[in-house]
Amino acid sequence: MSDCAGKLHVQVCYARPDDILLEDVWVAPGTTLEQAVHASTLLARAPEIDFISCKVGIYGKPKPRDTVLQQRDRIEIYRPLVADPMEARRRRVAKKEKAR
Repeated sequence: MSDCAGKLHVQVCYARPDDILLEDVWVAPGTTLEQAVHASTLLARAPEIDFISCKVGIYGKPKPRDTVLQQRDRIEIYRPLVADPMEARRRRVAKKEKAR
């Protein structure tokens, strides 16, 4: 662990529909969210990630890519939504009304 002295321990996470990729990364203080993602191997391990357009966050809260990281932050790379949540809710309500 001597090579990690003075560094921040963060995790980079990407959830596939059937799998979760999680990687521990040691970065220098002042490292941004985007820099930490590039320092990890997740983009190589999950080539389906379109990192230019995807959203990212820390512990479930969307954050800008230039956010400076803190010790033990968990960076999350979000997949695009398959369905609009409001439209899905409308369909569920309509289905329940038909069942009545």
